[in-house]
Amino acid sequence: MERNQKQGGGNEEEESNETLDSSSKLYEAYNELHGLAQEFSMPFDAPAILVVGHQTDGKSALVEALMGFQFNHVGGGTKTRRPITLHMTYNPSCSLPRCCLVSGDGDVEGCGDRRMSLEEIQVQARAVEALVRAKMQHKEFIILCLEDCSDWSNATTRRIVMQIDPELSRTVLVSTKLDTKIPQFARSSDVEVFLRPPARILDGCLLGDSPFFTSIPSGRVGSERDSVYSSNEEFKKAISLRELEDIACLEEKLGRLLSKEERSRIGVSSLRLFLEELLQKKYMESVPLIIPLLDKEYRSTTRKLRDINQEICNLDEMKLKEKGRAFHDSFLAKLSLLLKGTVVAPPDKFGETLQDERTNGGMFIGADGQFSQKMMPNAGMRLYGGAQYHRAMAEFRLVVGGVKCPPITREEIVNACGVEDIHDGTNYSRTACVIAVAKARDTFEPFLHQLGYRLLYILKRLLPISIYLLQKDGEHLSGHEVFLKRVEVAFNNFAETTERACRDKCMEDLVCTTRYVTWSLHNKNRAGLRQFLDSFASMDHSSFGGNSSCSAPTQQNSSLGPVNNDTKLDNKKTDTNSCSHTTETRLVDLLDSTLWNRRLAPSSERIVYALVHQIFHGIKEQFLVSTELKFNCFLLMPVVDKLPALLREDLESAFEDDLDSIFDITQLRSSLGQHKRDLEIELKRIDRLKEKFREIHGKLNSNCVHPKNFSALA
Repeated sequence: MERNQKQGGGNEEEESNETLDSSSKLYEAYNELHGLAQEFSMPFDAPAILVVGHQTDGKSALVEALMGFQFNHVGGGTKTRRPITLHMTYNPSCSLPRCCLVSGDGDVEGCGDRRMSLEEIQVQARAVEALVRAKMQHKEFIILCLEDCSDWSNATTRRIVMQIDPELSRTVLVSTKLDTKIPQFARSSDVEVFLRPPARILDGCLLGDSPFFTSIPSGRVGSERDSVYSSNEEFKKAISLRELEDIACLEEKLGRLLSKEERSRIGVSSLRLFLEELLQKKYMESVPLIIPLLDKEYRSTTRKLRDINQEICNLDEMKLKEKGRAFHDSFLAKLSLLLKGTVVAPPDKFGETLQDERTNGGMFIGADGQFSQKMMPNAGMRLYGGAQYHRAMAEFRLVVGGVKCPPITREEIVNACGVEDIHDGTNYSRTACVIAVAKARDTFEPFLHQLGYRLLYILKRLLPISIYLLQKDGEHLSGHEVFLKRVEVAFNNFAETTERACRDKCMEDLVCTTRYVTWSLHNKNRAGLRQFLDSFASMDHSSFGGNSSCSAPTQQNSSLGPVNNDTKLDNKKTDTNSCSHTTETRLVDLLDSTLWNRRLAPSSERIVYALVHQIFHGIKEQFLVSTELKFNCFLLMPVVDKLPALLREDLESAFEDDLDSIFDITQLRSSLGQHKRDLEIELKRIDRLKEKFREIHGKLNSNCVHPKNFSALA
């Protein structure tokens, strides 16, 4: 009988040891899994506990109590390492706040200060909350929601958690600092509501059904004078004593003993036991899901290792040259594709709105300020490549086409008259030409430089987008940074040189158009000018007075009755003589007002004004047509027909000079070798970890390990 009992006791001990060994292997496997995921950035979503709470809610203290040892600087009050202090000074002359973020220990003028806008400071605060939200998004995480309040309706942390976990189905609610809250309750009914809050207040299916309540004794572990505990063991005993005191105080307030269920919610030990059981259950549930992920990662790492070995084998001159030429052809193909139009590159990453383009590539600014964005088609669309080039050129046409001739002053007209080399008379046609070409040159030359800078910016943007397309299609030369840098420099130099040469050609046209006025180029507004001069002539004609009409008899006069032919001839002679006399008089008056008189009459001013506007408009039309044509022919087209030959020539020249300096073969072989060794280590760790999880999974399937066995060991 004793023998059987001893044999039974031995079996129980063996089973306990086996369960303990299995539990240890489970924890060891997940611990290694977490380490592997962090070290190699692997996408393993293993169960974990995420502690969430506001400042001074007792997050660090609770984690230390759960672990059983102190590792952080915590205690009474706020212990944030970098507190934020607001120093505000009212200035009635400022409409916006002037903010400085001091990151050092000095004053605002110290080396650690950063001038920031109010929005930028607010972004820093929002970044912390965004980080917490991102962590809570992981479905496999258990959220430990900490609240430091005595009224559950004012629980602020829970509201934030419920934005991510609205049903609280994976949230454990913990009320911290219980020892400070018990004295606040005056009635036992208040304690009852606090310990067992109604379902309508918690709003959800809380993990664990009801909150937990903890108290952490203050004091640090150490040998310093202000240390309270000499060891972590004393710290753990103080936690246990604090739990017993909390239970006694609660029972005194309630006037009754706590039930077994209520006791299971009081203290750090109860919370630790619940979390251990919950985490162990999550661990075992995740084991079958982890194995396929490890298999996938093993295959991926094996493929990377195979590619590295292939790259090492390809480190000879002929193969490197072939790779360089293949990259050259693929790069040019992507450039051509971007200019012709494509949707492969995501617009939200590489596209730019017109406002973005103006900010980064410059604006078309005339004498009257910037141009309104609302009048441009596709202004709000995020464009790149040929579509962005076309929109920029369309904006240039719209802006320059809307430019009007600058105002002309009387002083400018008088100064432009000057003195001829053979007489001192005035030549208002020359005056108009002098004024028109000067204003046209000053008005249109800045637009020429702005257009060149804008289009050069758009062309340079093609390079990173092309690299993205090459990476997307698996045609990118990874690891050959020196070679890629050479291609980038060659492309940018070509774009800059081509833009500068194109702008010089356009500048020559503008100089020609504004150096010598060819009237045949400026007769597009001839009808408008004639109408203006005719109205001006009619006003001058009426100012002479009298009936000086030189026109033939009208049809009305002939309808008055029969007229003798001799009378007609006499009338005709009289009219001819009168007309000749009037014309001569008007010619003398015209010469007197324009050639012999230096006093600027309104009539002369109007003539000069009309001529200047006609010449300015003609120059503008010529400038628009020639500039657009030349930028298309001498900037855009060379990217298509000249860049390939130039890049190939630069590539072959580099191959002949020093291939090792282009591909940095020595450094590349060293880095590839190190990468290979890292992958081999990673592959061994994944394989070992995969075997551990398969062993655990096999024991789970054979019913050797049960959740209750894990719970019994907690």
